[in-house]
Amino acid sequence: MGFELPFVIGPEYIAVALFGVVIGIIFGAIPGMTATMAVAVFLPLTYAYSMEMALYLLLGLYVGGISGGLVPAILINIPGTPSSVCTTFDGNPMALRGESERALKIGVTSSFFGGMISLVVLALFTPILAGWAIKFSAVEKFLIILFALTVIAALSRGQMLRGLWIGMLGVLVAMMNQFSVNNEYRMVPDFIKSEMQSGFQLFPVLIGLFAVSEMLQQCETGMHASYSKEDTLEIKNEVKFNFFRDFKGQVINVIRSALLGTFMGILPGVGGSAASLIAYSQAKSWSKHPELLGTGVPEGLIASETSNNGLTGGALVPLLSLGIPGDSTTAVLIGAFMLQGIQVGPLFITNNPDIWNTVLVALLVCNILMYLVMFFPIKLLAKIILIPQERLYPVVLMMCTVGAYATLNGRMFDVWCLLFFGIVGLLIKKFHFPVSCFLIGFILGGDLEDYFIQVLTAYNGSLTGLFVRPMSWVIWALIILTVVYAVLDNRKAKRQEKELSEKK
Repeated sequence: MGFELPFVIGPEYIAVALFGVVIGIIFGAIPGMTATMAVAVFLPLTYAYSMEMALYLLLGLYVGGISGGLVPAILINIPGTPSSVCTTFDGNPMALRGESERALKIGVTSSFFGGMISLVVLALFTPILAGWAIKFSAVEKFLIILFALTVIAALSRGQMLRGLWIGMLGVLVAMMNQFSVNNEYRMVPDFIKSEMQSGFQLFPVLIGLFAVSEMLQQCETGMHASYSKEDTLEIKNEVKFNFFRDFKGQVINVIRSALLGTFMGILPGVGGSAASLIAYSQAKSWSKHPELLGTGVPEGLIASETSNNGLTGGALVPLLSLGIPGDSTTAVLIGAFMLQGIQVGPLFITNNPDIWNTVLVALLVCNILMYLVMFFPIKLLAKIILIPQERLYPVVLMMCTVGAYATLNGRMFDVWCLLFFGIVGLLIKKFHFPVSCFLIGFILGGDLEDYFIQVLTAYNGSLTGLFVRPMSWVIWALIILTVVYAVLDNRKAKRQEKELSEKK
């Protein structure tokens, strides 16, 4: 009898992971395209895959998409993804001094360290949190989802009310279906009742919100994000990358930034840009020469790239242990699990040990492949930003349309939903609402309602059930603290904005 590994790996899985990493890097390196968009576009391709194969592909897209944003951030001072904003602060000044290759290799190495540290946290912390969450009743599950929605809104700095409003709109849209208790339709127009028995499908909604809306926005601006060779900085060889010199004295910076990124990833809806900004500010606070950060020093570049890749493992912690997505990309990953009939949450690790182990191995493989693909062919990598968007977007749109059509074995209604939510996503961005709040509200809305009804049923229609269990008191305390923090932070942000406008 042969020995069986507790996870799935093989040449075909590594090849799929490599494909995902390369495509993810391309999406991350082209301004206007993100890791979320990459995962959303390729999600329909996993229809014919096993869960394990799908994980290698999607995690490769995730890791590659987050890492690829450093290329345009360093070379043309435009972050490829929101999480690469702080990379421009020191990366581009280094490139302007003729240190493009050095800056890129420091960024890639930092990204690798951040991903590996977050993987360790994911492996250690997720089983503990899941074991704790198994003891939750419907009361705690309802309050946890409410807390997630509150955190999402509260950490939308300076726009708390917008975050709350758009998150609740997502919850209401999720409830547009046939109510299982009395089989009556809620908030559904008569002309689409036949298609809305189970509500809007997740795939067309998320692909519309993140892929189609982005393409519509780029079409509106005339594809200004297309670049020529004259716009970019050439890779020069004036200053070579030296690991021991460039990372000397940066061990604490790497660990601190990675853990900050991982922790910010665990908080639902925070995003890589917030993680990167916090890690960068902490690096500046603890630096022996804070005045140098922003002038082109490795310290700031290391803090930014280590933290935003630390987000990858951190965002998977609440997804796999509680069933709550940590960011917009892991919200899309829920679709892959749903497609395979797997429920993420407290029982995920217990019921699917092989898949849990495969998640860890796949994340390890994808981080190693990301490092190899980005570190060695660095001059070839820099040419990614020259890919014209007007040639890339038609292919992406075709893949989105085919994926939406195949959601329920060929329904034109899902294609119209794709277009509709693409327009909705464009309007949400136009009015400066956080799109991730809407999506996570949409994903969690059904469970929020189900657990609320279970609580009412268990306590004979009384809301007192939400306050009688000790664990519920703890969660209520967290919700209150989050709201208080949000109010104070919101006032502070508005005060700073007012002071800034007065100075101008």
